[in-house]
Amino acid sequence: MPTGVGVEALQEARANAALPAAGAWDATPPELVCAEADEVLLSFTYTRGAVGGAFDFQVQVSPYSVAALVPMGAQEWQPMSLYAAGALAAGADSQSHVQREYMTYGATGAAAEAFVYGPIRLDGAVERLRVRARESGVGGSPGTLQITAVFQEAIDVHY
Repeated sequence: MPTGVGVEALQEARANAALPAAGAWDATPPELVCAEADEVLLSFTYTRGAVGGAFDFQVQVSPYSVAALVPMGAQEWQPMSLYAAGALAAGADSQSHVQREYMTYGATGAAAEAFVYGPIRLDGAVERLRVRARESGVGGSPGTLQITAVFQEAIDVHY
């Protein structure tokens, strides 16, 4: 993927390893440089640790290229959000809802299971991205998880 800042198209968002015990989120998920990328596709491989195994993941983005640029009082990382439009009625204001979002994947068997999530639109407005994860099915028997991120830059087509 050609970019002006050297963004790698394929980056490891989480090495293949056991999730933290007791349902704790990953303490320091890898920070992926994605300046100028237009979208990302996340590829997951999960092997449950016990029957009922499941994991949660949360995509977090930062508009700052380094932590030193975060303004006083601002948050370095923001989670993706989910938006639900309110009901529209003539003559009345509508209330919509937005909330931070995380997703849960529940294993269907004992073997390693792979799936993709996305693509997620970044539109060149995100400098860094990370994906944090936790075991949410059987906290005492965390499964293993590996995550790969594939970044794509828009292709301009001129006729």
